[in-house]
Amino acid sequence: MSGPRPVVLSGPSGAGKSTLMKRLMKDHEDVFGFSVSHTTRNPRPGEEDGKDYHFTTKEAMQEGIDNGEYIENAEFSGNLYGTSKAAIEDVQAKNLICILDVDIQGVKRIKETDLNPIYISIQPPSMEILEKRLRDRQTETEESLQKRLEAARIDMELSNEPGVFDVVIINDDLERAYEELKDILSDDIQKVQEAKS
Repeated sequence: MSGPRPVVLSGPSGAGKSTLMKRLMKDHEDVFGFSVSHTTRNPRPGEEDGKDYHFTTKEAMQEGIDNGEYIENAEFSGNLYGTSKAAIEDVQAKNLICILDVDIQGVKRIKETDLNPIYISIQPPSMEILEKRLRDRQTETEESLQKRLEAARIDMELSNEPGVFDVVIINDDLERAYEELKDILSDDIQKVQEAKS
């Protein structure tokens, strides 16, 4: 795949990666593109097909996975999630830095490919703060909340393993975390802007 080097953003649900990613894309619309993932879960209120996710059926997605059309995929709470090669190529074809929002399983799968992205982990300051953030959202049943917290515990442990991520950002202050994220990507942002001018 050609084009600017992609960025893999990972971290547990509630760590703030979506907030940081949306802000980065808003501030640098001409630099970043989001690879829209596929999922078999139902849309949440306000989510749009093709913008937030490509909502699909389990059969269609499994067929794509079997045919090697996905760079990574995972199952969570009985639903499939994945990033198709086509979604990344769509972004790179526009000469944008492709941002992939994937879980720790996805990070491990991408490491087996030739994508060569920058791996960035966004982590919460603690499990207690993460649990509060997830409860404040009021989008989960107690059972799904406990599953997310267990996934977060594993994610936080794995993010500390040497060589998994290029950078780990602790999101204890959104402004500081955002500045850190921008600093890490500043050279790449500049390259894309120069190529466009």
